[in-house]
Amino acid sequence: MSVLEVKGIKKSFGRVEVLKGLDFSLEKGEVLSIIGSSGSGKTTLLRCLNFLETADSGTIAVNGKVIFDAASVKRLKESEIRENRLHFGLVFQSFNLFPQYSALENITLAPTLLNRGTPEEIKAQATALIERVGLSDKTDSYPCQLSGGQQQRVAIARALAMNPDILCFDEPTSALDPELTGEVLKVIRDLKNAHSTMIVVTHEMEFARNVSDKVIFMSDGVIEEMGTPQEVFLSPKSPKTKSFLSKDIEAV
Repeated sequence: MSVLEVKGIKKSFGRVEVLKGLDFSLEKGEVLSIIGSSGSGKTTLLRCLNFLETADSGTIAVNGKVIFDAASVKRLKESEIRENRLHFGLVFQSFNLFPQYSALENITLAPTLLNRGTPEEIKAQATALIERVGLSDKTDSYPCQLSGGQQQRVAIARALAMNPDILCFDEPTSALDPELTGEVLKVIRDLKNAHSTMIVVTHEMEFARNVSDKVIFMSDGVIEEMGTPQEVFLSPKSPKTKSFLSKDIEAV
């Protein structure tokens, strides 16, 4: 059984159709990279999965249970939406840490508000997570005292604190200087080695080639091509995929 099944997801903003009917699935422990030009719908897809946007049509199922059906979404209670959102953890490209809280407090905030354990248990888990992302010496530091790469690693630990079924990354290195990109990608590689299930919207083609189990190339709101990294990068079938990848090679 797939951990995630997405069927027929469409989303429009006014007269602009951003997502035009997306279908894909993801197995437990797989890493899916989503690539494509700006405006292709990648971030909107992630926002629909995380209930930050409401798709106009389609269904989303996690572990065999439909958690979103556009035909009946209006009947969902706010508490049900919040519960469904917990299946996904989202790491934003701009970190979105709370500046008034320390690194450790940023990680413990959501589990504390949702009563996910005793204060001692929540702090112990957060301490283990901040060590996992290599920041055990930054526990009491505030976001303004951290580099961009360190802030993003705290954001990853914060997402992991809720034990999501699927961890989503929206261009996790786009706001970072090149020298800081590597430390964030290393954490994501370590998560893959620990069999975490992830969806990564990325412009890092080398990362997508080497770490992904599946790659989706999106263009104009549709999945133009989907397959293994070898299939998409080495033997693309779509002219749009070939054009996009050739431009990436030229940029390098």
